[in-house]
Amino acid sequence: MSYYLSRLILNQRSRDARRDLADCQALHHRIMTAFPVVEGGSRAREQLGVLYRAETHPRTGITQILVQSAHKPDWSCLPADYLADTYGEAENPACRAIDHAWMAISDGMSLTFRLRANPTKRINKKTNPDDKLKGKRVELQTEAEWLSWLERKAKDAGFDLLSVSALADGAEQRERIEEMFGFDPAGEQTERIVDTRANPGTKVHGGRRETGRLTFGAVLFEGRLRVTEADRFREALARGIGPAKAYGFGLLSIAPAR
Repeated sequence: MSYYLSRLILNQRSRDARRDLADCQALHHRIMTAFPVVEGGSRAREQLGVLYRAETHPRTGITQILVQSAHKPDWSCLPADYLADTYGEAENPACRAIDHAWMAISDGMSLTFRLRANPTKRINKKTNPDDKLKGKRVELQTEAEWLSWLERKAKDAGFDLLSVSALADGAEQRERIEEMFGFDPAGEQTERIVDTRANPGTKVHGGRRETGRLTFGAVLFEGRLRVTEADRFREALARGIGPAKAYGFGLLSIAPAR
């Protein structure tokens, strides 16, 4: 099976783009329009291996969306003004196969990574019978909980974290964008990430269900890892990490470490 990575640089003046960025459910539906309809529509994202992440450059405010998929997307379905004009500096949208890069991964390899995740835990019914939230997923609230969550996920996904640090809410954020297609909206040289950090992001909101408004807590992890089991690691890359994958979480982006 082939895997593809797309990058969409959004037009900040597009009403459709702004609306989608404000509603995680709308953004999910927009991205899925680039893929064919499959049986069992509610599981289309999983069947087509679609993972994505929206990220905004801290200095320019330019937003891009990275989309990973097991099927080559057709971005011609996007509204006419949805994507920014890059004036020939970069292809937009851009899409490339990433199979060769994944196949080159081997045990012991060091990589930099970025992961936007929704760390949660499920309240145990047996040990918390009187808890109103028993059986439900709840957000993890502290840096220690986020990092413990990531360490557990890393073990299951065939990699070790090489170094870990965390920024508390309100601390200065040292934003670094790993440009996967060689285009930096700020026109500056990007730096490789050297640490892992858990950065508490803003709440991610979506449309309403019968149970109420969809709300997710976002944590941005960045850093360095070492692959311990290459096959399991490739499976994790394809599957994604953590819950809420339909709403912009779980895409593990990697690049060679310096």
